Amino acid sequence: MSDIEDVFGGSAEETKPEPDAESKSSVVTEQTEEVIPGETEKMVTETIDEDGDVVEETTEVTRKTVKRTMKITETSATTKTTTLTTPAKLYGKDLSEYDDVDVESLLAQLSPEEITILAKEVDPDDNFLPPDQRNSYECTKEATGPLNRKQLIEHINKQAIETPDQPEFEPYVQGTVRGKKWVPPPRDAREIEAEEQIAIDMGEEYEHALNDATQEEIIDLAAILGFHSMMNQDQYHASLLNKGQPVGLGWDGITKSTQQKLFPMDPPNSTDVEESIKRVKDDDSKLIDLNLNNIKNISDEKLEQLFAALPQNEHLEVLSLTNVGLTDKTALLLAEAIEKSKTLRVLNVETNFISPPVIVKLVQALLKCHTIEEFRASNQRSAVLGNKIEMEITDLVEKNSSLLRLGLHLEFNDARHRVAAHLQRNIDRIRKDLELRLQFRFFNNLHRKSTRIQ
Repeated sequence: MSDIEDVFGGSAEETKPEPDAESKSSVVTEQTEEVIPGETEKMVTETIDEDGDVVEETTEVTRKTVKRTMKITETSATTKTTTLTTPAKLYGKDLSEYDDVDVESLLAQLSPEEITILAKEVDPDDNFLPPDQRNSYECTKEATGPLNRKQLIEHINKQAIETPDQPEFEPYVQGTVRGKKWVPPPRDAREIEAEEQIAIDMGEEYEHALNDATQEEIIDLAAILGFHSMMNQDQYHASLLNKGQPVGLGWDGITKSTQQKLFPMDPPNSTDVEESIKRVKDDDSKLIDLNLNNIKNISDEKLEQLFAALPQNEHLEVLSLTNVGLTDKTALLLAEAIEKSKTLRVLNVETNFISPPVIVKLVQALLKCHTIEEFRASNQRSAVLGNKIEMEITDLVEKNSSLLRLGLHLEFNDARHRVAAHLQRNIDRIRKDLELRLQFRFFNNLHRKSTRIQ
């Protein structure tokens, strides 16, 4: 009997066949014959004897009918089984008797030691419990102190050095081959003949130059001809830049990884926000580029003061507000300030918390401000703008004749292609206008010089 049967007191279900039941099958065939008397027929034949007389012979034929009947009887016996169901038991009692037991009262009667033993035997199977409470293992050792990583690594290395290596069954002997040595298969004779027939005649001048060339010169020649597979990156770039080949690297040399260039961390933005707002209000002629990037402690009140002072400023051209915590409330104020701005050319509001509908408001404000040439507003709170928002932005950009660069991630191909094509048309139109102005100035200056000479 298994452990489960020991606890529950018996098996849950058992099936036994009856001892008297036999399984057999037989077929009995009975055959009977019945004779039915038939009719008698007379047959008269005439024959001529030796004397020539006619003799009549009469033959009587009696027909009998035999009727045969076959009867097949089949008998069979089936095996009957009975199922004996034994109720499951726990400690000699049925499980149904434990339904009304108060588990809380039983646990209250247990001592802490008994509860610990019970907890080790029961797995709560609860994902919300931490693993250390579900695990039955408990470390009874006392803590030796706080964790010292350096001391722990030294202890592990010391144990690894002091632990003896496992002895080998066969000692190592230099030059002795263990096991089966690999022998390359013989090459096909046709391949060897084909390689021998390949010959390039470069002439005596080139043959003499290549035979006398050094390895560095051949590497430089391979780099010029573009044979990248014959050299590594260090050799290739050294040949192109004419810096000389690295020492110790030949045809069989192994290039090492390039040492990483360590650049110092960018210092934090030290721009004084209050002083900058004051200079914008005063329309300082020297303040052309205002960079407030990565300054996270700018309050909404200061941003409102800055945006309120933008329409009156006539010298500020570049405004960068990357990662300053712009929200929809302050972005709407910025849209109103853009509409009235006269000199602003570049606006950067990347990495903020502006929603897609407010981005549409900002792009719409660019239609009234004909001076902004570059607008960037990617990496906002919503990573995906959506088809409706992208189509609205595309329609607004196609109506803008002064915008040259747009920094927005558009997911749909139609919007990207339409925006890129319109921006390229704006750039081409400005380029043509600039060429016409330069030509006009050139001919105007030429005409003035000719009049002076006359």
